[in-house]
Amino acid sequence: MAGEPQDDCLFCKIVAGSVPATLVRETETTIAFRDINPQAPTHVLVIPKAHHRDAAALAAEAPELAADVLRETQAVADQEKLDSYRIVFNTGSGAGQTVWHAHAHVLGGRGLNWPPG
Repeated sequence: MAGEPQDDCLFCKIVAGSVPATLVRETETTIAFRDINPQAPTHVLVIPKAHHRDAAALAAEAPELAADVLRETQAVADQEKLDSYRIVFNTGSGAGQTVWHAHAHVLGGRGLNWPPG
């Protein structure tokens, strides 16, 4: 069910504290932590604490929570002193989504080419 923790979800386990992560920020509705396989000098994931399958589901089921995630991407960028950065939501396996819990990648600290990958 949307919003409910999933036993088989890595990010739900991070939210619950049963899987360790290097936390960067935490709010009532979101957490941000360093990616374990960084693709840039700064690579932080911002996730809603509530489980939603992907960015599209998050936007449809909880638009206010989607806004919280986006606000936190800016807060992470400010905290990390990034004057430019990229926010990426991978939605679907063809786009590279490997954890089925909505999350935003905040990437910065180096030049980021366009188009990506």
